Amino acid sequence: MASTLRIPHTLVLLFGMMVLALVATWTLPQGRFETRPDDSGHELVVPGTYAQVEQRATLSPLTLVTVVPRALAAAQDIIFFVLIVGGAIAVLRATGTIDAVLGWILRRIGGHAGWLIVLGMAVFAAGSSAIGVAEEYIPFTAMLVALCLAMRMDVMTAMGILIGGYGIGYGVAALNPFTVQIAQGVAGLPPTSGWGFRLALFVPFVAIGVHHVWRYAEQVRRDPSSSLMAGVEVAHAPPTEYPPLSGRRLAVFVLILIALTLMVWGISLRGWYLVELGALFVALGLVAGLVGGLGGDGTARHFSNGAAELATTAILIGFARSIALILEDGQVLHTIVNALAGPLGLVGSELAAVGMLLVQTLLNLFIPSGSGQAFVTMPIMAPLADLLGFSRQVAVLAYQFGDGFSNMIVPTNIVLMSILGMAGVPYDRWFRFAWPLLLKLTVAAAVALVIAVAIDYR
Repeated sequence: MASTLRIPHTLVLLFGMMVLALVATWTLPQGRFETRPDDSGHELVVPGTYAQVEQRATLSPLTLVTVVPRALAAAQDIIFFVLIVGGAIAVLRATGTIDAVLGWILRRIGGHAGWLIVLGMAVFAAGSSAIGVAEEYIPFTAMLVALCLAMRMDVMTAMGILIGGYGIGYGVAALNPFTVQIAQGVAGLPPTSGWGFRLALFVPFVAIGVHHVWRYAEQVRRDPSSSLMAGVEVAHAPPTEYPPLSGRRLAVFVLILIALTLMVWGISLRGWYLVELGALFVALGLVAGLVGGLGGDGTARHFSNGAAELATTAILIGFARSIALILEDGQVLHTIVNALAGPLGLVGSELAAVGMLLVQTLLNLFIPSGSGQAFVTMPIMAPLADLLGFSRQVAVLAYQFGDGFSNMIVPTNIVLMSILGMAGVPYDRWFRFAWPLLLKLTVAAAVALVIAVAIDYR
């Protein structure tokens, strides 16, 4: 199934959405809401004030190309922040610290199947929740497969630990700079605001994943023939060697903890935003590279390569931002918001928030880039939340639930397909394992959104 599936490149999908947006400016009624500034100076729409404009804006087909440079410029602060974070994480990887720390943890619980599942999923989820780790997990595929096979579990269990942990971490992310902070920036919210509620969700959602994987693993241990991998040959003999947690790597790990602490302190007490956060990651990359033994040239090379690897993400952000700009220039963005507010408003705030979750889940199939999806949907969902009577923070929560959990199952997710490919797991076998987990997490997310609306989560 995976080998015959042909999905267009994300850039093609985004350009197609740009074309649809342009057509929408020609065919939909053009109108606007009145707006008012909130306490932070952000413009919020005023419910019930939508009216069609007297003079229509006419956009030519050339808008499809002229809007892209404008969109890149409009999103420059987020784009540069993403590139800086990518460079810093590449330096950390080059020092071997990330591999060594995860390897050290996994080694300590290698003889205990239950602890491997619990701690493994918790560690992978924590990394994704804090700093948006995703591609960095790919090298751990073979190592985790080896551990599970040695403990009379199958390859699917290893995939559940790794992919399940990564997806749950993105879904309930507290600080993730690639999803939460970008979506909050688009929605006009302070970066990482509301992290306490998201942190409280971490344990119960990880527990749902652990239960799903653990129950399957125990079934396979009792009856190996029940494995979803029955009849599928393991792609390769995975290595079992782990990089040592040397003094240098331990020192770099301490630097990571200090940087994360500074980030929380600076945001909560000093009002730091993307400029200060970007400077913090530049400093982390520089100091970690020198302490980790990369030297000046090595640190610069890995930082540059890490930033370069995210160039596509930067372009996707620009194209995604173009969609919103076309809708704004064509004066139909508020028309769409008004149209969505109608049916969602009939079911109440709580069910409307759940509806946002389902929309974001479906969109992730076509826009697997979390940051790109934020730019496509949050300009609509944030003001829609204003109209429906709940905070924009709830809209961001619905976005990250929909984006994060469905990362575990959409075939357009490059990280997912890379991990499955390295482990030799056919997509259809993985789908059979993962869709019940996605359903459980979606139900739990719906409950969390209802609670968030009820407590006026901000």
